[in-house]
This record gives sequence, structure tokens and C-alpha cells, in this order.
Amino acid sequence: MARMTAAEAAVHVLRKEGIDIAFGVPGAAINPFYAALRKIGGVDHVLARHVEGASHMAEGYTRTKAGNIGVCIGTSGPAGTDMITGLYSASADSIPILCITGQAPRAKLHKEDFQAVDIQAIAGPVTKWAVTVLEPAQVPRAFQQAFQLMRSSRPGPVLIDLPIDVQLSEIEFDPDTYEPLPAYKPSASRAQVEKAMAMLDEAERPLLVAGGGIVNADASELLVEFAELTGVPVIPTLMGWGSIADDHPLMAGMVGLQTSHRYGNATMLKSDFVMGIGNRWANRHTGNLETYTKGRKFVHVDIEPTQIGRIFGPDYGIVSDAKAALELFVEIARERKAAGTLKDRSAWAESCQERKRTLLRKTHFDEVPVKPQRVYEEMNKVFGKNTRYVSTIGLSQIAGAQFLHVYKPRHWINCGQAGPLGWTIPAALGVCKADPEAEVVALSGDYDFQFMVEELAAGAQFKLPYIHVLVNNSYLGLIRQAQRGFDMDYCVQLSFENVNCPEINDYGVDHVSVVEGLGCKALRVTQPDQIAPALEEAKALMREYRVPVVVEIILERVTNIAMGTDLDGINEFEALAENSADAPTSIAALT
Repeated sequence: MARMTAAEAAVHVLRKEGIDIAFGVPGAAINPFYAALRKIGGVDHVLARHVEGASHMAEGYTRTKAGNIGVCIGTSGPAGTDMITGLYSASADSIPILCITGQAPRAKLHKEDFQAVDIQAIAGPVTKWAVTVLEPAQVPRAFQQAFQLMRSSRPGPVLIDLPIDVQLSEIEFDPDTYEPLPAYKPSASRAQVEKAMAMLDEAERPLLVAGGGIVNADASELLVEFAELTGVPVIPTLMGWGSIADDHPLMAGMVGLQTSHRYGNATMLKSDFVMGIGNRWANRHTGNLETYTKGRKFVHVDIEPTQIGRIFGPDYGIVSDAKAALELFVEIARERKAAGTLKDRSAWAESCQERKRTLLRKTHFDEVPVKPQRVYEEMNKVFGKNTRYVSTIGLSQIAGAQFLHVYKPRHWINCGQAGPLGWTIPAALGVCKADPEAEVVALSGDYDFQFMVEELAAGAQFKLPYIHVLVNNSYLGLIRQAQRGFDMDYCVQLSFENVNCPEINDYGVDHVSVVEGLGCKALRVTQPDQIAPALEEAKALMREYRVPVVVEIILERVTNIAMGTDLDGINEFEALAENSADAPTSIAALT
């Protein structure tokens, strides 16, 4: 049996579990683990500028490809607490990441030692498992269990905390015969799927709601096949966006209070049956539950037993991994199609497409300063079907979801529930590391951008090129819009006179200088007709220098983006499209 330090055994487990990249920041209490990484090799490392940034890089890495698990590493004390936001974001969206922290020696855990904190207790509520490993011989098995837990049932994050003396202790471990533990995924039974299909057959205007669980399960192709076999239109959630291409004739639009389409909401309100697969009935999707549920029956398929009935009681629930369930749904649908017993849904599907063609928001505005809707129109012209978009929260994300187009799963990478500001830059870097050949485009408002702007230096250092569209209205725009209900505009101004950059006219931070100071490239746009050329120039700069390129677009200070409190009460603040010229890059105009 081989003899090695517990830290070395942990690195061997990482390698056996398929890990070849980690994001992190070294420190005294985690140095033995870094020494093991150096000695054993095989795990590339990106040095983040902030440990929260490392956790979001790990999230972006996981979210990019099926089977990926991002790993982030930090020292004791504040490194672990910095990771909590990343753990929360991953937990909320069912994303497996592994956080590894150093810790004070075991003998000093109760002595208020320097940078010693009970991270196990702090991280517990936002992880599937958080543990401080106190016995060196348990270290490799703790890592083994972590991977099994992250992959089993509803995926999610784990934190492993390693006291420094535990890392340094020698143990017996044989990496050559190590095997990962099998992951558990609940599966629907045929009887359950037959019952759900019978309820679907009774409906006249059915819809499928495709959640992020379909993307996590790598089951998007099965979803599309099931929709095509049955002729049932699909409503993707924000986390499920891309599970069916936007230009597919059965893609009926997104539904919700903010990140939604007019035609998606209208179609939901016309439906009489909804089957949700791998979704949580998030409040930004449903709005008022009475409106959402009235006059329609529901089937809910989800991997998490306690998710069924959490928001409202469906007419029928199935506990199952989305892929396992869809395999059965497709099998039964094929049988019924062969037998000629499937209903003809073509008239219902065509009515959904008619709404998709006509219920549009206007994007073609020529005003200066630029109206944000025009930005997304120009992005649709420049970026193709293979673009991977990355965004977090704010009016930029909401408008992006209303106007951009996504054609493939994992091509809209977004933290759906937590929405932490600052997420976008590090997550985009994680996406670049996971898919170096991808065209990655991040989208931020100015405040999200400023939160973790330092991570651009990591992008420059490690040659992680992507384009970052920065829409700058020098405001906390979403909060300002929310404050309208309180009849105030209070503490949300980011505008000030920058004595070093008078040409930006009180828009505050000179983002171009900041970005260039961090080793990246930046362009500033003030006119609508400059947007597309700037994005094309950004592509060229990215190819030439292999660094992140920021395109800052100066927006009008105040724009209210369409949203409301109820699916039938969305406030359309701006003009609606009256013809194709008003929305020249709507999905209807492009297909």
C-alpha cells in the first residue's frame, strides 16, 4: 500500500474523479494541499483575485458541459466565508461544485486561532454536505463521498474543510485501485408516465415547461423529440432556456414577470394543461399563483421529492431524473404514434406561433443616448447560434432574456435564483476555461461589472478571451425601477463627475481605463450605429490579444424594462412593435 500525505491522497481522488482544473487562491492553511497539487500534477490552476470569484469560476465551469464539476480552493477563515455566495448560487440552481478550504490545526479549533472559523456550520445550509475532516485517514473517503453526493439525486455543491495538520499527516492509500462511487438518480416508472400521458391526452391546449433539470440531466434532445412526437409546444424557464432552440416551431416563448416574452405569457394564459419537467415553479416564472394555475391542470416531474408540492400542489407528481423520465415519455409517445393514437396538436401549435410572430416588443430605437433595447438588436445581428451568453441579474439580464436568442442547451449560463452581483465576470472565465473554442459573450450592467472587475486580470493572465457587453446607465437600474413603487429614487445613483475623465459626462467610473489597467482591451460606444462595428472590432481584438474585451455602451440614464407582478399584468413601459421594422431581429423575423 502506498504511503502519502492526506492532501496527496485527496489530489489523487480528484484526478480519478476526472478533475483537471481548479480555481483558487493559495494561503498558509491550504499550502500543503497546493504542495500536493504541485507534486502529483495533472490539475491545471487559475489564480483568482478573490475567493468568491474562484467559486463563481467553478460554477461557470460546471455549467458549461455535462459532467463537469468545478473545483475552487481557498485558505482558512475568510476564504471559506468568501465562497459562501458561490455555494449559495450553486445550491440554488442545482450546480455541483467542490469547495476545498484550509483550516487551523485540530488542537486550536476551539481557541480562536488566527483565521479559524467554523466553516462547516456556516456552509451547511447552502451545501449538500459541509464537513471539517478531523481524521487524516478519512480524507480520501470524504472526497469520494463528496463526488457521489454532488452527482446523486438533485445535484449540488459540497465543501470540504481540511485542518493543516490533517493535510500533512501520512496515511495509507492506493490510488491505482480507487473507483468512484455510483451516483443515484430516481427514475419514473412506466405506470407513472402512462398516467401523465393519459392526462396530457385529455388536454386541448397543453404545454411542456422545461426547467434547468433537463439541462443538468443532458436531456434536451429527448425533450425536443418528445415535443415533436406529441406536437406539444414548449415553454423553457430561464434555467432551461436553450433546451429547445428559440427558432424551433414548438418553442412557445418564456413565461414570467421579468425574463419573459409577451407571446410566452399569452400562450401560458391560453393553456389548459402544463407538464413541468425539471423545474421549480420559481416565483419570477409564475407570478401570482392564482393566475398561473387557474383553469389548467399540472403534472410535475422533478428529481427532488420535496420539490413536488412545495410551491403549489400539482394534479400529479413524479419523482424522477429528467432524462430517465423523458426516455420513458419518448418511448411511450413513439408507441402511440405508431398506433395512431396521438392527438393532432397542429392547430394549437400554430396559434402559439401566431402569437410568437405578432406579440413583440420594439427594439429599433435611434435615440442618443442609446436605448438598451437597441443593444440586444445589434447583438442578435453580430453573434451567431453558437454563442454562449453569460449573465447574472439586473435590467441588463432581464432585457437580454427578453430580446436575445439562444439555440442550444448551456448557451445561456445564468445564476437563476441567487443572482449575486459580480457573478458574470468570473463565471465567464470559468466558461472560457471549460470551452476554450467557444464564442463567449457576457452581459452586465455597470454595477454588476464593478463588483468583481478585478477578475479581468485573471482573464488577461491566463489568456481567457471573451467579449463583455457592458451597458452603462450609471444607475442601480433594477433597484431604481423597483423603487417606483415607493415613490423614490434613493441611494441608487452611480453617477458622478470623474475629474480624470470629463468626456464621459458624469457617468462616473471610467471603465475603459480600469479595464485596460487590468491588462484587457476596451471600447466605448455612444451611438446606436456604432454598436455592431464595435462588437466586430472586439472579436478581432479578442483573437489578436487572447484577453477579455469589454464593449461599454453608454445608455440613457432611465429606461423601464417590461415587468409586472402577474402574468396578465405586465407593464409595457416602452412602445410595442407594430411591424417587422420595429423588431428586425426578433426570432420571428429571423426564421
